[in-house]
Amino acid sequence: MAIDGRNLQILANYCAAAADAMAFTLMRTAHSTFVKETEDFSCQIVSRDGLAFASPRSFGAPWYSGIDYGPVLAMIDGYQEGDICITNDSYAGNVATHSPDIHIWKPVFHQGEIVCFVVGHIHNTDVGGAVPASLSRSLTEIVQEGIRIPPLKIISGGQMNEAVAQIMRLNVRAPDQNWGDFNAQIASVNIGERKVQEIIARFGIDDFLTGVEGILDYAEQQARSIISTIPDGEYFYADYADEDGEGGYPCRIAITLRIKGDSLELDYTGSDPQLASSLNMPTGGRERHPLALVGVTYVLSTLDRSLLLNAGTLRPTRAILPPGTIMNCEAPAAVGMRSLTCAMSQIATVGAFSLAMPDRLPANSPGGNSIINIRTVDTQNRTVVASLGPVGGGAGGTPKHDGPDGSGGLSAFLKNTPIEINEAEVPVRFHRYGLAADSAGAGKYRGGLATEMAFEVFAPNTTITARNRNRSVFSSAGAAGGRAGSTSWFRTTRPDGSVIEHGNTDVIHCGPGDVVTVKGPGAGGYGAAKDRDANAVLRDVQCGFLSEQAAREQYGVVVQRGEIDLSATEALRAAMPGAGDKHFDLGAAREGFEALWTEDRYRLLTAFLAERPVVWRHFLKHQVFAAVQKGEGSDLPLDEQMAGLFARLMAQFPALSAA
Repeated sequence: MAIDGRNLQILANYCAAAADAMAFTLMRTAHSTFVKETEDFSCQIVSRDGLAFASPRSFGAPWYSGIDYGPVLAMIDGYQEGDICITNDSYAGNVATHSPDIHIWKPVFHQGEIVCFVVGHIHNTDVGGAVPASLSRSLTEIVQEGIRIPPLKIISGGQMNEAVAQIMRLNVRAPDQNWGDFNAQIASVNIGERKVQEIIARFGIDDFLTGVEGILDYAEQQARSIISTIPDGEYFYADYADEDGEGGYPCRIAITLRIKGDSLELDYTGSDPQLASSLNMPTGGRERHPLALVGVTYVLSTLDRSLLLNAGTLRPTRAILPPGTIMNCEAPAAVGMRSLTCAMSQIATVGAFSLAMPDRLPANSPGGNSIINIRTVDTQNRTVVASLGPVGGGAGGTPKHDGPDGSGGLSAFLKNTPIEINEAEVPVRFHRYGLAADSAGAGKYRGGLATEMAFEVFAPNTTITARNRNRSVFSSAGAAGGRAGSTSWFRTTRPDGSVIEHGNTDVIHCGPGDVVTVKGPGAGGYGAAKDRDANAVLRDVQCGFLSEQAAREQYGVVVQRGEIDLSATEALRAAMPGAGDKHFDLGAAREGFEALWTEDRYRLLTAFLAERPVVWRHFLKHQVFAAVQKGEGSDLPLDEQMAGLFARLMAQFPALSAA
């Protein structure tokens, strides 16, 4: 069978179906809720060089569709049939990107030669470390984030390495659950191997190998064709996580997007320095690292739904990832919360593309999708470690319709866990799980509503982790006249009625009768709110998505006794502003912050920090922020003020000059 255009598509479909089979096997045989319900896993088939050419089409974590396993494949000294290799070490090849992500790979042989690898990862609910579920922004080095497994053969020639297996089980909080998930991974790659052999039997080995390269080349051609429709130019956008550590200052992700012809570049210069917290991203500086380019994958796929998603998709793109920064950290930096940084980089990417194509892309998604985990004991006093699922928000409003509620946007294919499953497996009782009223950014097409979860715990010394807590300060931006979404919250109500506000804290401790409530952030709206169909506003009120007060204040629509007061609405809307000249509504908190921390001020800070030792950078950032916040040198021109602050720090800490 010759690999022409039609047969190449057929081969691509067969390979995607094989990846689907791997994913179904993993999902149906896994033990943890986080895998079998939330679906935080990936499965791929990769070339002999490690480039992914097939991934599941509608579930799992699509962040990894363009992954390159090449660096870790090369770390194994020789392969034989029956081998399965493993790693979760973020600094070994930069394939695993935080400790809970266990990656495995298996070579597929044909007549004694490797023809491809079947690979994949799962996010384990817990891999040991300082806190239950292993992840918190408070952690400062990777050794606190759980067991680390260097690239090695966990199964050699079909035989399990029992010594490594014993170490894996001994160092986690839920060993039976983790081992069940690991066996599901093994079943997944075994199914993938079998499916690849069936494809080779159908197409022949020569056409299969030729077709693999053809699939990658075709995705590249598609991507270049899409990029060529985007106006050439340079576009800048930045966004912020609320904190760069516990109680810290805002954490900046900055992107300069450069488009020229059918290629593009994402320059992350201006992003925060490497942090003494776990928000760092271990990309190794690889210019096509999938986590640095997820936003590009999403944008290109949005512009053309027929785009094949694989490593070829990313060939027209390169990322500039300055070393010693949050986007390219150095060991032993903690990296557990890299998922929040990745989410913010996706928002910044979409924001930059939105400036290039304001009428084709949506407003901001939330950027604060908290993964709620619990460690408690059941009525038999047995330890339970489980994920209760994500609590986030919907997608930004688009030029043509409202943003989806509660999910979508940057949530990938991750799914919520039904409360019936949670209550059956975890000793908690849910008080509420649903959409949060008045949370969406207003607009002609409103943003997606946030979700809200409230549950009661029944045991002392219960620990709740809320990974990726964010957006309790900064909002998700609206676009083209749309308004920013609402902020999030995280609180505990004690049995005596007292309420504790946790802000962006991501690890809390609870006792019997405590009710924990988490509300996600709302997404930004698109287009001026006064232009929204009044009947759509009424429908949101009737559905409980919007209060009558918010309908009046945000949309100028007066609803009384379940009907629109037409004359009052007309009068209110006549006085409302239109879209205005600014493409983004950033929200009051961010606008106030950027009035002080302008692009010019950040440029000077970035240049200063880049010349300092990596270990000093987070500390020095905080010193400069504190001085600026106090107004030190504020009577001077900006360049002189910042130069004076830098000179004072150099004099105060002689080790900086010596370095």
